[in-house]
Amino acid sequence: MYKKLIKRPLDFIVSLTMLIILSPLLLVVAILVRNKLGSPILFKQNRPGLHEKVFTMYKFRTMTEERDEHGELLPDHVRLTRFGKFLRSTSIDELPELLNILKGDMSFIGPRPLLVEYLNLYNEEQRKRHNVRPGLSGLAQVSGRNSLSWEDKFNLDVKYVKNISFLEDLKIIFMTIKKVFVKEGINFDNTKTNNRFQGTGSNQK
Repeated sequence: MYKKLIKRPLDFIVSLTMLIILSPLLLVVAILVRNKLGSPILFKQNRPGLHEKVFTMYKFRTMTEERDEHGELLPDHVRLTRFGKFLRSTSIDELPELLNILKGDMSFIGPRPLLVEYLNLYNEEQRKRHNVRPGLSGLAQVSGRNSLSWEDKFNLDVKYVKNISFLEDLKIIFMTIKKVFVKEGINFDNTKTNNRFQGTGSNQK
């Protein structure tokens, strides 16, 4: 009942409320991003969502567009400024995803949306992570920090899909808030710092 009738309306109401309440903060951050990192203010990337349907995910940009003499972008660690690191460490860069939740692309809690190119690498069990909307945070993000292998993370994603409940979502929300505020190194986006997923059996972390 919760999964089919309550979860989506609750996501809509809470995301709309948060967007209204946080609008002053979002405006300030947008201005700072424009002044310190340039435009566009938002980083946009296609990610697979519910039933593998691709959507555009929004985040505040955290890197500059610095390029070398050949016009190629410099390495990520060079373009990631101190301000960008602050946005990531505080998870402020994730706030525009509230728009994705409002639109129905995402949920507050669910498996994190990864890269489109990973779709062909999942086995049948791992593919079940797309049976629900991807989340702003998820069970894998609050379990084991960044030490988990890709396979362990996917196992946790599928475990969540099979056991969705209001209490489980509430538990993950509180665990997420705790980890963000005590700076336990929660990584919302595995594509930022982890090795790329290369398929089951690669044991990439």
